[in-house]
Amino acid sequence: MLDYTGTDIDFSLKDKVAIITGGAAGIGYATVEFFTRKGAVCVLADINEKTDQIAREISANNMGITGDLTDSKFMGRIVEQADKAFGHIDFLINSAGIVALDSAENISDEYWDKTIQTNLTASFKMARTIGKYMIEKGIGGSIVNIGSQAGVIALDRHVAYCAAKGGIIAMTKVLALEWGKYGIRVNAVSPTVVLTELGHKAWDGPVGDLFKKEIPAERFAEPDEIAAAIAFLCSKNAGMITGHNLMIDGGYTIK
Repeated sequence: MLDYTGTDIDFSLKDKVAIITGGAAGIGYATVEFFTRKGAVCVLADINEKTDQIAREISANNMGITGDLTDSKFMGRIVEQADKAFGHIDFLINSAGIVALDSAENISDEYWDKTIQTNLTASFKMARTIGKYMIEKGIGGSIVNIGSQAGVIALDRHVAYCAAKGGIIAMTKVLALEWGKYGIRVNAVSPTVVLTELGHKAWDGPVGDLFKKEIPAERFAEPDEIAAAIAFLCSKNAGMITGHNLMIDGGYTIK
């Protein structure tokens, strides 16, 4: 348990250290930029060979570590290097993920296994690694897992993705329940389509225009909006929020 320490009108993350998986692109990259502007130091973990270069281009104080997030040994190395460099780890943002789309009757074992392993299993193992670290250090902290609207509703040709993101949301609740006594808060954010580089490629055009008409807000989300929500959940202002799945979907799932 962590005692109440007041609120912070500036939502500062000054002197905090955040590990952000998938930080070299997409939502992860936007989160690195946002957290850096809020005063945090970011440790990017990504399969991209230029991860460290990308991290330091955002801030010389950041660092990047290249590796496969499905490898448990790599997860241990992330924590070791971050702790050695900065002496503490305050946040974990589980942002790495993939999408493999196919009908339920046709999806291959390979695509199913890779989607579950990358999106769900790796996120759990990374959370477990950080959770153990925070418990042993006795410092508490905040973990934010990236879910999806696909985790709470059915989407055509998304069977593996929906299963993985639904698992993320359930996992988030269990970790929050078990680790609250250690002062560790665990939450999820579940966006609609986010206009990252991949989001633009997939949804710019007539199909995306039709989809937006089904969203009460009549638009998709911007990466900065997701990063801002993650920053809030990590901040002291969210001290009583844990086990929550924050929908960032313009109202799509309220129907």
